[in-house]
Amino acid sequence: MNALKNIRLKQSNYDLMLEGVERTKYQNTMQTIIHRAADRGYADHGWLKANHSFSFGQWYNPEKIHFGALRVLNDDKVAAGMGFGTHPHDNMEIITIPLKGAVHHKDSMGNDGIVSTGEVQVMSAGTGIMHSEFNGSKTDDLELFQIWIFPNEKDVTPRYDQMAIETTEMRNQFLQLVGPKSSEKGVWIHQEAYIHMAELDAETTLTYALKSPKNGIYMLAVEGELSIDNEQLNLRDAAGISGTSSVDISAKTASKVLVIEVPMNF
Repeated sequence: MNALKNIRLKQSNYDLMLEGVERTKYQNTMQTIIHRAADRGYADHGWLKANHSFSFGQWYNPEKIHFGALRVLNDDKVAAGMGFGTHPHDNMEIITIPLKGAVHHKDSMGNDGIVSTGEVQVMSAGTGIMHSEFNGSKTDDLELFQIWIFPNEKDVTPRYDQMAIETTEMRNQFLQLVGPKSSEKGVWIHQEAYIHMAELDAETTLTYALKSPKNGIYMLAVEGELSIDNEQLNLRDAAGISGTSSVDISAKTASKVLVIEVPMNF
């Protein structure tokens, strides 16, 4: 139980999560920060190997608290049959994207099932939920991204959703996985935020157009080699970009990119 407390960042309430966080002001000129994969926080708990793009658990970096409304981007590998026991969340939008294997999810809303590779899951924690998440396999490792985004409304009714991803629609184009409206593609959350993925052929360039000039994007090289604004991103390198209406993303080799668009002043 103590190990679990050290692994997962406690959430007593929304205001506490914001305490000490300097909210980023919108800039009207392009701003770029580069986060190298090797500079992420890392925790090896034996059954869990976790990389943290932003301060989480026992890893704290005052320069990496958040990027706009994006609070957490964890890149986790969970051993067969292992996982996180029942624990609480409140006032946070939590998105899980399995990359390899499947997550066995169970929560206080009555949901109990499997989220497989090729699916995306969302929980709006709102007034509070309890949940557990385990590797759904007894033999193979689980790899996943977990993303936390601050909501634009506190104390909403908790909700859960999951859906299959049409991976063929990622080929040389951005596929929306998450957005702010239930009428759009993907699952929806309580924030003017968007998550897209794209698979790029070698020597291909895609332009990502931001939905709002007051938003920024945090993009992660999931696979391959990418470049933006003359900066090369290798495996799991990331860039945070704000103050622009669009970003050109070029692939040197066959690549996959995760793009998280969030309000910068929330």
